[in-house]
Amino acid sequence: MKSIFNLLLLFSLSVLSQKNNKYDTFFEKGNGNQSATYEETIKYYKLLANDFPTIKVQETGMTDSGFPLHIVVFNPDKEFDFNKITTTKAVILINNGIHAGEPDGIDASMQLYRDLALGKIKAPKNTVLVCIPVYNIGGALNRNSTSRANQNGPEEYGFRGNARNYDLNRDFIKSDTKNTKSFVSIFQNTNADVFIDNHVSNGSDYQYKLTYIMTQHNKLGTALGNFLNEEMMPAIVNDLQKKKIESTPYVNTFSDTPDKGFGQFFESPRFATGYTSLFNTIGFVVETHMLKKYSDRVKVTYEYMRSAIDFTDTNFQKIKMLRVQNEAQYLPNKKYTIKWELDTTKKTTIPFLGFEASYKKSEATTGNRLFYDRTKPYKKEVPYIKEFKAVKEIEIPRYYVIPQGFWPVIDLLKHNGISIKPIKNDTIITVERYRIADFKTTPNAYEGHYLHRNTNVKSTIEKVSFRKGDFLITTQQKGVKYLLETLEPEGLDSFFNWNFFDTLLQQKEGYSDYVFEDTAAQLLKDNTNLKSEFEDLKAKDPAFNKNPEAQLDWIYKHSDYYEKAHLNYPVYRIL
Repeated sequence: MKSIFNLLLLFSLSVLSQKNNKYDTFFEKGNGNQSATYEETIKYYKLLANDFPTIKVQETGMTDSGFPLHIVVFNPDKEFDFNKITTTKAVILINNGIHAGEPDGIDASMQLYRDLALGKIKAPKNTVLVCIPVYNIGGALNRNSTSRANQNGPEEYGFRGNARNYDLNRDFIKSDTKNTKSFVSIFQNTNADVFIDNHVSNGSDYQYKLTYIMTQHNKLGTALGNFLNEEMMPAIVNDLQKKKIESTPYVNTFSDTPDKGFGQFFESPRFATGYTSLFNTIGFVVETHMLKKYSDRVKVTYEYMRSAIDFTDTNFQKIKMLRVQNEAQYLPNKKYTIKWELDTTKKTTIPFLGFEASYKKSEATTGNRLFYDRTKPYKKEVPYIKEFKAVKEIEIPRYYVIPQGFWPVIDLLKHNGISIKPIKNDTIITVERYRIADFKTTPNAYEGHYLHRNTNVKSTIEKVSFRKGDFLITTQQKGVKYLLETLEPEGLDSFFNWNFFDTLLQQKEGYSDYVFEDTAAQLLKDNTNLKSEFEDLKAKDPAFNKNPEAQLDWIYKHSDYYEKAHLNYPVYRIL
């Protein structure tokens, strides 16, 4: 009888083992240094969705690769309508493989969803998880073992650029790719309260397996920013410590080694968390350390997500309330910062686990090379700057007005959930008008553009005629920060700086010198104020006085013959 019982027990354990093995991920089946392909990842999530009613896989738009983007939703309540979900629960959106050579999140998220579905870890009661299994599909299909020259595993991985060689983590404002357009649809549909973007770091050597970027709290807004900085981030760090995982802010060094000090990374709206912050979403970037073992990196990514989920689930009501409160800071006539810089007056120190660094003769070149000595670990206080200060502020207008001819901008605004209304009749409106006074342009291509920077404008109050069908955009809406960041030309990632309005930088009409000479002479004769200003300029500027071509151009640009569109920014403000 005892032998029969033992046989039955062995049989039961064998069946259970087989059942559990069914859900082992590609990573778990391997040697700890292998990552799932795109195809294996999607196949695995479809397996989970087929076996567990708490998981649903959806196709949600195309990518530049020709493959659709997927989302995987986990909800213990088996409800997948986000119009219903967002009324009662928080939503966490997890993005994996935006840089496909950094696959830690891809493998960690599969384990996370499996463990939640099987009940191996406690499922959140108040939070729904949405995961993009592989965001950069084109990069994931471009699989190799060499493009991440500094990275310690896995054996094979994807490529940083997407199918069109865009860095997708620089595309969120400009939306040049199908990937980004699909992401925006996902983000707007899910109305995520918290966003996690999984990466692998590059740069300095140190003891940490995990570093992180939180949405820059000054930029996020007082209500949410203070909560993130003072409550949420410290709680996640403490929870990781309970799991024996030490972490530190992303090491964005001032100099060549971390002990010299570093500051909080500033994610402008071109970056994922910079974009999501414009809609009052708390964002995190997980940056595991490139030099640590792949299996360790996957583990700490998994645990970071768990800690963030647990905190969100406990504090979901407060997070949702603060998101609403945060919007109230951005009302017409209030100030909004469009340029920030590190506040060096608020430099502090943080404990840091590093390795002693020095220089030694290179064995590859004729110079010296930086060397981190892992036999000499240290824990010391290092300089750190967490705070940013406003460099340039603008007054938030009540409305923007955009002529209908600028449909690429209009389409992008609509795609990002911005409410836009056409003007019903031809009308004249008193507006603030910008003229581009100065800007610089990068000499080299950057993500498909020749970016402008250091843009400055001059403003005037004018009465401007608008036609039926031109667009009126109120700033009193959820996407007000997106509007301000994109439509204010002096903003770092404004549509102007990303070349959306470059046509206004080129004159379409001009003059023949010999013909305009007579006209110019008559203009000076007929306009004494113009004549006086002209003579004063010649007297004050010797170079101008010696340059007849510049003089003629000056007269032209101060006449009615000079085209109105040149350098006049075609987005107007109603104060």
